[in-house]
Amino acid sequence: MNLIKLIKTRRSIRRFTDDPVSDGLIDNIIEAGTWAPSGKNNQPWKFAIIKDKGLKAQVSELTHYSKCVLSANVLIAVFLDNASSYHKIKDAQAIGACLQNMLLTIHDQGLGAVWLGEILRNGDKVRELVNGSDDLELMAVLALGYPAGEGGQGSRKELDQTIFFRK
Repeated sequence: MNLIKLIKTRRSIRRFTDDPVSDGLIDNIIEAGTWAPSGKNNQPWKFAIIKDKGLKAQVSELTHYSKCVLSANVLIAVFLDNASSYHKIKDAQAIGACLQNMLLTIHDQGLGAVWLGEILRNGDKVRELVNGSDDLELMAVLALGYPAGEGGQGSRKELDQTIFFRK
């Protein structure tokens, strides 16, 4: 798909079919994430892949979006590895770029996903569930699978509403 079309047609998907997502697809998604730019190429990300239904149920108790978590075939918890961090803001921006690469790859592969941020209030509990070290800080959880419906309509402000200076 054309990149601009891919960007403009990606939507948050919150309901999924029961069709399994292959480990190969999951690896492709994570690899795309790892090609995001990062300051000094420190690649500050770590990932936990959650497919086990029991573990997903435990994660679902840590968010208001439990139905979405339980519906997803796969959860990918994305962590900032503070042990490899050199600048918190730049590293958080790198994680954001990583997540966008992953979301676009998910969409390109015919899958759907939603970026869960509200779960960050329970980041330490998520880290404990996946046996992560204390150096890991949860940045997001992606809930993904094959869409059980279409996402909502997308809209954006016009450029003249967002550009405030041009010279």
